Amino acid sequence: MASESSFDVVSKVDRQEVDNALNQAAKEVSQRYDFKNTGASVAWSGEKIVITANSEERVAAVLDVLQSKLIRRGVSLKVLDASETRQSGKEYRQEFSLKEGLDQENAKKITKLIRDEGPKGVKAQIQGDELRVSSKSRDDLQSVIAMLKEADLPVALQFVNYR
Repeated sequence: MASESSFDVVSKVDRQEVDNALNQAAKEVSQRYDFKNTGASVAWSGEKIVITANSEERVAAVLDVLQSKLIRRGVSLKVLDASETRQSGKEYRQEFSLKEGLDQENAKKITKLIRDEGPKGVKAQIQGDELRVSSKSRDDLQSVIAMLKEADLPVALQFVNYR
């Protein structure tokens, strides 16, 4: 085994799954008795998800419904980037944007983690908004993947292009 094996660490969001979860949550909110006549809704507004209701508690309840639908569809909650709940008139609004791609700061944290705690001979390079991890041993790469899954990082990670 003289050749190097590698994989890429990325942070991508499956927009179709998020859209499906959002539609399911919107349907449940429109049908549930405890949300009747409260103006509670969840919908896309451009690239952001907007939750509206007549009280902060209702906004939190709608968010709980959305989060449960995202989890059921296999989307990590780490992709949601929440803003503060704002009141405009009688309505409360909270906006969420989706975090995609590894920013420099998180990529550096991951490379440092691999260097410090990972097996020897594993190299990590930052390439744009992803990270290439390579080694001569596939077992070392498997242990790096397991270590990164265990680590409590602020981004949702996927491992692609394993060769």
